[in-house]
Amino acid sequence: MITNLLIDLDGTLTNPKPGILNCVRHALAELDEPCPPEDDLLWFIGPPLRESFQTLLNCTEAEAEEAVRIYRERFGTIGLLENDVFEGVPEMLEAQSAADKRLFIASTKPHVYIHPILEHFDLKNWFERIYGSELDGTRAVKTDLLHYIFAELDLDPEITVMIGDRVHDMAAAKAVGVTSIWVDYGYGDEAERDAAKPDHICSSIAELAALLNEI
Repeated sequence: MITNLLIDLDGTLTNPKPGILNCVRHALAELDEPCPPEDDLLWFIGPPLRESFQTLLNCTEAEAEEAVRIYRERFGTIGLLENDVFEGVPEMLEAQSAADKRLFIASTKPHVYIHPILEHFDLKNWFERIYGSELDGTRAVKTDLLHYIFAELDLDPEITVMIGDRVHDMAAAKAVGVTSIWVDYGYGDEAERDAAKPDHICSSIAELAALLNEI
């Protein structure tokens, strides 16, 4: 029986689209760079920010670092709360906690942003520990983050799952030998999902809750 739940934040528990895209637009405007249409920026939700800016701008590491700095000027004060909790998430977390599951946030978003987001939406108390990256990029790769979590908590892979909506979540799950659960309501598309080869696919919070009660 699965008892340890490693749960991604963006695209899994919350919909961060407005805040992230508004902050990307802010950074591009400040850098006097053209801004692609909204649908062409959705891939920013999930992957490491520095790498995403390097890809978008075809720039150096130093230039990407400056883009991240400008992005965070807005995100740290406004953008992090331009966000919504997916319907059914609080009830799902409450039920899993009541079933004596151990819940952990495992997000590559910097933890200095994760804490106020969870507090704002009254979700923080459901989690035993909250894991994220550092502002300098440490543990911004999901596999590095999960290795860090396992080293710190000594979790049993046989009773642990990783829940997320991007290929990075699934790859990290495989790297540490845990069951992977893909949520189809997030921001990874069908091609990315198929390439990620998750162990389970859930199309809704209700399906996710039912699966967690079965495995």
